[in-house]
Amino acid sequence: MRLRIAAAAALALTLTACAPSTSAPSSTATDGGPRTGALKVWLFDEPNRAPKEEVVKKAIAEFTASHPDTTVDVQYIAVDTRSERFKGAFNDPASAPDVVEYGNTDLPEYASAGGLAALGPVVSAWSEGADLTADAKASATYQGTLLGVPWYVGVRALYYRTDVFDELGLTAPATLAELTTAARTVRAKKPDMFGIAVGGKYTFGALPFVWANGGDITSINSAGSRAGLKAYTDLIADDVCPPQNCADLTGGKTVELFASGKAAMGIAGNFNRAAVDAGAAKGKYAVVPLPGVTAGSVAPAFAGGNNLGIMKNAQRPALAADFLTLLASKKYQAEMYDAMGNLPTLKSASDEVVAKDAFVKPFVDTINAGTKFVPLDPGWGKIDASAVLPTMIEKVATGKASVEQATDEAAKLIDEALTQ
Repeated sequence: MRLRIAAAAALALTLTACAPSTSAPSSTATDGGPRTGALKVWLFDEPNRAPKEEVVKKAIAEFTASHPDTTVDVQYIAVDTRSERFKGAFNDPASAPDVVEYGNTDLPEYASAGGLAALGPVVSAWSEGADLTADAKASATYQGTLLGVPWYVGVRALYYRTDVFDELGLTAPATLAELTTAARTVRAKKPDMFGIAVGGKYTFGALPFVWANGGDITSINSAGSRAGLKAYTDLIADDVCPPQNCADLTGGKTVELFASGKAAMGIAGNFNRAAVDAGAAKGKYAVVPLPGVTAGSVAPAFAGGNNLGIMKNAQRPALAADFLTLLASKKYQAEMYDAMGNLPTLKSASDEVVAKDAFVKPFVDTINAGTKFVPLDPGWGKIDASAVLPTMIEKVATGKASVEQATDEAAKLIDEALTQ
């Protein structure tokens, strides 16, 4: 998931105390519960929450104006302790909020706990619901049930230094093979610069190479996955990004390398724009979708982002559905982009954002070309926490294992985690 991670302390914006309700929780957020009273909402805290808070306040004002005798109690919860907060709410209906923001990679854990209400009927009845892309809805669907409304999405594309490319007579790569050739050319002509910043611990930088070659996480030792892994780890080499510098780099560190002017290319997200513009690369770069294997194709990107959901224990599910669809509407998705840089999930809102800001076009084009996601299984948390994929990448990049050995080892661990 793509979260603006900085664990600020949770802060309550208590507009009113929640009146007790005797209504039974509903498993589907279509009806039920009082239509008045205090609606409880949990949203994620941010390093710089003020712009987000202003947008939310505007939505609350619009909502309460159209819902007499209703108030909205928003709590901004710390990202790093969210799992404990959600587990507590799942087990204690009295403490459960009505509307929640959660990371889309949190979905398997929360869904398997039975804590979220089905939102299929809500989205079907929502006038803007049909504007959600299929990929976006898929990332909020667990075992065939829609359990969230994608609120925003973040994807990665290829940043490259236009001044360096112009100087060396290079053009933006149209295939992954051209990317490799360009990276080697830069490194040969400018030995003080990395051809592209890549890292052994940059899972979501490596996965597009796997997906572009027809591989997947659940078949990581297939021929396609191995071809993609080889293409990626070939970049962690002395003639592009030396292993001693790059084998243990995270995604954040690769962004820093590009931003500081030490790399001619980097795989970074729309959400990394401010970091790049704060460095030496400012004004000297352009962005294109990360290319695929064939010219004109786009390597599938991981679609990180956050969803809005309704708790199964919500005391006001119908009221919650009204607020959720307002906050997730085109109007407020566009305002959230202006405030936080969050890419909308509604196509009409994306089109509006692109018309205002050409920078986001490569990212929207990447989304429109088709995105991928991690396995929607509770076992993914174990795979991620155990660093199965980064370990696989690092072993190949440092020569500790062949592609075949590393992928077979990773496949065994992935299969074990997903079949428990």
